[in-house]
Amino acid sequence: MRASAGAAWQAFTAEQMIDTTQCAFDWRARSGPLGMVHIRDALIDGAGQLDVRALGLVPLAQVLPSAELTRGELIRYLAEIALAPDAILQNPDIRWSDEGERRLIAAAGSGPTAAEVVLTLDREGRIGEAYAPERGALVDGVTVLKPWRGVFSDYRLHNGVWLPFFGEVSWGGPEGEWAYWQGHMQTWSRRG
Repeated sequence: MRASAGAAWQAFTAEQMIDTTQCAFDWRARSGPLGMVHIRDALIDGAGQLDVRALGLVPLAQVLPSAELTRGELIRYLAEIALAPDAILQNPDIRWSDEGERRLIAAAGSGPTAAEVVLTLDREGRIGEAYAPERGALVDGVTVLKPWRGVFSDYRLHNGVWLPFFGEVSWGGPEGEWAYWQGHMQTWSRRG
């Protein structure tokens, strides 16, 4: 992870739960020296959450609840459906439309939280890219709508499911596109 285009990459470890029957996820990460920085990024009960704490206690950053935060977390959920492919068929909250050859639109939410992601399929028919033209990015304490892209690769058959074991996420804008998150999946399992 990194905070800006010129910043150094920060190592992290994370665990994520993705619900396949409703739009919900809970990502918890640790970064910094000895994993002292705790990050929680989530969509729970239809509300987005994002906070960063030292030692899990002292707030370092917290984004106040808002429709834009929830919309951003819905965008993330839709983009990461490649990591929870059962949701493609099991989540009734997702609306699907065909956008032409090898492109689908996944949508969820309504009103100010309405979110859409364009999913581009690779040659094998797997999700290779997720794109949202406007996702809220926090810039100097202000939410700015920017292009947002996730790229998935290194697909492997794991527990009977094709999953991407590498992902990279980027922000776009007038300054160009820059990656702010990269991750290698280590383990995956169904819970339930």
